[in-house]
Amino acid sequence: MSRYALLLAPSANRVYADQAARISQAELAAFAPVLSSGLGEIATDEIGGVEYLTFEAELAETDIAYLSNMSSAYALFERVGDLLRPLVLTPLARYDSDLITIPKYAGKTNEQFTKLVLNLTLLGSAFARRMLDGGLTVLDPLCGRGTTLNQALMYGYDGIGVEIDGKDVEAYKLFLQTWLKRKRLKHTADLIPVRRQGRRAARRLEVTLAPSKDDHKAGAVQKIIVLNADTTGLDGLIKGNVADLIVTDLPYGVAHGSYDEDGGGITRRPLDLLERAVPEWLKLLRPGGAVGISWNTKVAKRELAEDILVANGLRPIEFQPLAHRVDQGIERDVLVARKYS
Repeated sequence: MSRYALLLAPSANRVYADQAARISQAELAAFAPVLSSGLGEIATDEIGGVEYLTFEAELAETDIAYLSNMSSAYALFERVGDLLRPLVLTPLARYDSDLITIPKYAGKTNEQFTKLVLNLTLLGSAFARRMLDGGLTVLDPLCGRGTTLNQALMYGYDGIGVEIDGKDVEAYKLFLQTWLKRKRLKHTADLIPVRRQGRRAARRLEVTLAPSKDDHKAGAVQKIIVLNADTTGLDGLIKGNVADLIVTDLPYGVAHGSYDEDGGGITRRPLDLLERAVPEWLKLLRPGGAVGISWNTKVAKRELAEDILVANGLRPIEFQPLAHRVDQGIERDVLVARKYS
């Protein structure tokens, strides 16, 4: 087998600190099922004073295309003796990267970590081999101001979001419209009321866009839908079996939430939210799809989160350990589970 060296993006160290190499090894291993050859000897190695992620494989052109989308990938080399031969990475990037990097706001999940969770969820689903093809639909039922939805757009996918905070929905609409106008991309964007049983139940943001005028003219458009609604009460607001993937960041005790049935306010307890929301979310997920969640294990143990998913008929996907420290109050983990029927 050939030997390869992957240089990690400098931003990986800012996101994961001294755990960047371990997290990247886990992500690389998760790509194995879609590659034409096996992966072997995944490790880290210092080459010329710089740390690389090293592995053995026989990479075809399509394999390199898959690995180009690793969240931490910066440059890929084939090791030829003591030399490094550069290989061209071709990450999915339907739009300019500032679609992802411009938004800055309190509670925003890091965009590199968002991409990691999206990748792992897709690779844990029955649709993994469709990663490069576009046409999938990603649901973020706690979407905030749309980081996951924007990453879905970059991949050529459609996005559906649910967000209880109307100000966040309006801020996302403003950003997306401003960005699309600045890029001179043809689009439509409407925020309309949604009625259920004759009463106003939510607001619905609908955005249609395409990366070029020719794509738009040919009908090759992407769609973003965001519901300003409670994620635990979606009956009649979104049709069933509409999403291939559910990717979301549970409350850390700072942002996101849902209405508390007892108190009438907002609850930010992640397990309470998960227990009430998962049955609603699964109605929207196609068989073969997967749910990927991240959360703060200091306020919710992994075993309890996993129990909730299993109790709802999901089967967890085994990855190498992904738990890592974010700051003094947050230990973050990732859990992916597939819907089989």
